[in-house]
Amino acid sequence: MPEAGQARIAFAGTPEFARIVLDALIHAQIRPVLVLTQPDRPAGRRRQLQASPVKRLASVHNLPLAQPASLRVAEAQAMLAANRLDLMVVAAYGLILPRSVLAIPARGCVNVHASVLPRWRGAAPIERALMAGDAATGVTLMQMEAGLDTGPVIADEHYIIQPDETGAELERRLGDLGGSLLLQWLPELLAGRAVARAQDHSSATYAAKLTRADAQIDWRRSAQQIALQVRALVGRQSAEAHIGAEHMQILRAAPSATTADTQPGRIIAASAAGIAVQCGTGSLLIHELRITSRGKGTAISAAAACNGFAGVFTPGAVFDVAA
Repeated sequence: MPEAGQARIAFAGTPEFARIVLDALIHAQIRPVLVLTQPDRPAGRRRQLQASPVKRLASVHNLPLAQPASLRVAEAQAMLAANRLDLMVVAAYGLILPRSVLAIPARGCVNVHASVLPRWRGAAPIERALMAGDAATGVTLMQMEAGLDTGPVIADEHYIIQPDETGAELERRLGDLGGSLLLQWLPELLAGRAVARAQDHSSATYAAKLTRADAQIDWRRSAQQIALQVRALVGRQSAEAHIGAEHMQILRAAPSATTADTQPGRIIAASAAGIAVQCGTGSLLIHELRITSRGKGTAISAAAACNGFAGVFTPGAVFDVAA
């Protein structure tokens, strides 16, 4: 098999985590002969089509790019076969690779996954790890098979989640780890010398794809759970709350020592220090938010919210229990 720089490698990925891994390949002078990413999707309030981070990076470097809606169709599989691939690298691609595709590259397909498998198999391992309050996570380099992240593990790298680390920050750090791990093992993969170990399937957990429901704050939950939700989602779809006619995203918050014998969702204090909201257990102190019911909105501090929306953020006002 050829060395990494001359190998015919395809790369498949879509979000920022995948972009970072692809960037590591490019900086190591390894240019994929084909980059796959999901089709452009509508995003934002105007629902305009938006290219994925991987597409934008591939375009900057003039890499051959394809955006099939599925890899199950004959046309997509013929395109892959025509590239005479030595290896396919997959990172958070978001499309299923059928057995017929897994068999196309001479050395198969490897996945750079943003967790230490078998914990958090599936679509949203970064967010689910944070929302669960995990102390550590990491990345896994896995030989792909037909099951969902069930393939044997080639190597993994652990990472201690830092206090107050957000989902976007964790994604960048795990992307860097994933890129480094891939480059470390690429020569062994291409030479067929990498030995993989089976996962312990009995200890597997699943990171279900995020939905709009995951962003809705339920004030009946504990303050700690809601604070983890905010951390996991900020910079993505962001945790959402409603109070009266006002809709907002909570961008920065933490559990507070302030508490009251009152219903979940009630504001119990509002000042420059933050907006304290009673939860099912404890209270949440909101430090930063974005009002979305009056246009796109910009991030504002709790002090600015109290000054600019005095009739909204006042002690006694009540958020919808489940937004």
